[in-house]
Amino acid sequence: MGIRRTSLRYGAVAICLHWLSAILIIGMFVAGIVASETDDPIRKAAILRLHAPIGLAVLGLTVVRILWWLAADRKPLPPAGQPTWQTGLSLWVHRLFYVAILGMTASGIWLMNASGAGKIIFQGSAKPMPAFETYAAFQAHSTIALVLEELFVLHVVAALYHQFIRKDRLLARMGLGR
Repeated sequence: MGIRRTSLRYGAVAICLHWLSAILIIGMFVAGIVASETDDPIRKAAILRLHAPIGLAVLGLTVVRILWWLAADRKPLPPAGQPTWQTGLSLWVHRLFYVAILGMTASGIWLMNASGAGKIIFQGSAKPMPAFETYAAFQAHSTIALVLEELFVLHVVAALYHQFIRKDRLLARMGLGR
């Protein structure tokens, strides 16, 4: 497999960026849910101490992905016989993924700054953890998380549809199988 794509398959860089981003984003969802459901401020701070830098890593990967697509590579051709509307929908889902990820990062940074949680979490302040749900940034972060979750479900369902209904081996294009 080459670094760049072929007409039918993504290249190694795109595949690595995709799967690493997916794993980190799933971890972020889990950490965010666990943090929001815990009442123990020490446990919440420990979770957020991981959640925030991983969020920044996802931001970095997303910026690298965008730059990769703009400057170094192109996506492979759509699967043979794919209707034009599906190609267009795929393009918009991927673009919305990038916008949602950038929005999640921005709203997370906004929330850490507005609530003072950044100082509490990373500098060991003795202040209690803030009630995040009282901040507009939290509402934005939560709303974007729901959008990202829906995009993720749509993305997975579409990939499974291609793999098992259309049988066009779409997952092999992303490094799963031959």
